[in-house]
Amino acid sequence: MGSITAPSLSYTALAPLLFVFGAAAVGVLVEAFAPRAVRHPVQVAIALVGTLGAFVSTVLLAGTETVTAGGALAVDGAALFLQGTIAVLGALSVLLFSERAVDPARSAFVAVAAVPAGSVRDRELATSTRVQTEVYPLASFALGGMMLFTASNDLLIMFVALEVLSLPLYLLSGLARRRRLLSQEAAVKYFLLGAFASAFFLYGLALVYGATGSVRLSAIREAAVTEGGDTLMVLGLALLVVGLMFKASVAPFHTWTPDVYQGAPTAVTAFMAAATKVAAFGAVLRLLYVAFGTADWTWRPLIYGLAIVSMLVGAVLGLTQTDLKRMLAYSSIAHAGFLLTGVIGLGPGDSGYGLAATMFYLLTYGLTTLGAFGLLTLVRDGDGEATHLSQWAGLAQRSPVVAALMTFLLLALAGIPLTSGFTAKFAVFRAAIEDGAWPLVVIALVASAIAAFFYLRVVVLMYFSPAAPDGPTVGVPGLPTTIVLAITAAATLVLGILPGAVLDLAEQAAVLVG
Repeated sequence: MGSITAPSLSYTALAPLLFVFGAAAVGVLVEAFAPRAVRHPVQVAIALVGTLGAFVSTVLLAGTETVTAGGALAVDGAALFLQGTIAVLGALSVLLFSERAVDPARSAFVAVAAVPAGSVRDRELATSTRVQTEVYPLASFALGGMMLFTASNDLLIMFVALEVLSLPLYLLSGLARRRRLLSQEAAVKYFLLGAFASAFFLYGLALVYGATGSVRLSAIREAAVTEGGDTLMVLGLALLVVGLMFKASVAPFHTWTPDVYQGAPTAVTAFMAAATKVAAFGAVLRLLYVAFGTADWTWRPLIYGLAIVSMLVGAVLGLTQTDLKRMLAYSSIAHAGFLLTGVIGLGPGDSGYGLAATMFYLLTYGLTTLGAFGLLTLVRDGDGEATHLSQWAGLAQRSPVVAALMTFLLLALAGIPLTSGFTAKFAVFRAAIEDGAWPLVVIALVASAIAAFFYLRVVVLMYFSPAAPDGPTVGVPGLPTTIVLAITAAATLVLGILPGAVLDLAEQAAVLVG
């Protein structure tokens, strides 16, 4: 029998992952052994150290291009840029998780998750100041899975990363303190549909392995050149794409998105909407351009069609929504279509601009979305967040600052000039046009115009509708939420007016090694 040699590991290149997974492991130990009274501040500190340590690591590793862990992980410009983005969004999400000032002395998370919803004990705990601190290690594990997802150079590692990022999110979705049944329904729906999508990915992995004899992306690329249009390989690729498109909430694999966004605690929704989108598209870019870049005819028509369906479904169905969280869910589906426009723009012989534009879009969308959901947590009625559109009527009279910030972030999501959303859309559309996909850009512009209507409808409601006398109150955010809102609003403005430095950074990072 041959001896088994351990793969060589570059601990320096893996530093961002080690920080986040280390924070998650320490968080589990704190949960087990620390006194309940000190757990919350300790867990928040550990999660922030993990995410900020990971971000600093990605900055220090800039320019690194290496394949490590026996070829299973690729640490390159694109992976580091996306890992840095995920770390920033993760740190901001942890701050949103830790907010307790808006709902007096209480967290947005249920005090004890195992208590049946509606029971006597549950009603007692609804007003308890006790805090569920398991959410921080869960979020850290999810962040670690997301970072692993963007650096996976092997389909098996990609599948493991998919599960590591998904399982904590299923749990986090069901932990809302208020509207417990809606939250639990969201968690069950997300879990069942997520398991279904994971099965698609795993079946696709098996078919690709059967066709190429390897799960390594570089070996699949070589096999794709020699075997051409092998039916087994093309079918496997299609199933892999289905699994990834579910995670990216691309129509028609989006059915979980509105229900989960509405039912999950708003801080968790913000985390999912921002960070998961970055991770999913990071994996999509790596799969399509490292493994199947030489056989792009197999996937370009599929991505083209999915982009059109996602943009139109997100824009048109967003018009019919009366709940702000569901509206932002359909907004995320439309934005997934716009991101696929950038993926199409990474044509053969591309200089890296299409990849850079897509990564820049992911950064701007994540920051803007986090800010929008952060504002949603401030507008409250007796049953938690006031998310129905009618409850936002006349909000500018109650809180001009919240109304102004929400208007600015909604205009950014609509892609209005002088916001980061305009710069990002311009970048991905330009990449697609340069690749000859101008019909797709025309459809994207139409979808953007349709989507602008439901963003502007909220603005009109806030400024030009009379406020109901028994309308919702606007809470004063604590320091964590204030930091999140300040950073996201400032970034949305700066990346709209002076995006050059970050776009240049994205272009320098537009490298995928395999």
